Amino acid sequence: MVAVEVMTGSLFHVNVEEDNAKVADLKRAIAAQQKLPFDRMILLLGDGCCISDDDDDLTLDECGIHDNGSRIYLFFTPIDDGSSDDFIFTWSEAF
Repeated sequence: MVAVEVMTGSLFHVNVEEDNAKVADLKRAIAAQQKLPFDRMILLLGDGCCISDDDDDLTLDECGIHDNGSRIYLFFTPIDDGSSDDFIFTWSEAF
């Protein structure tokens, strides 16, 4: 089982059955278990390494994800609503 923490703070565990499971298998397991969008997932390892879509064909072992001991942080890409508006927030605007 791999511990997955969503950016909202919720924590859950996901199990990928295959011995040579790939990153895509892990994403599909997360999507099925939590009813989350597979195609928008961004995985960040506990050591700060980001797993990109290009890494979907790598095995979990190749990415350093191990059963019973790995923690992954789950983020999502923004929804593309066709808008060209970008919002920029600076720390000084908070006060």
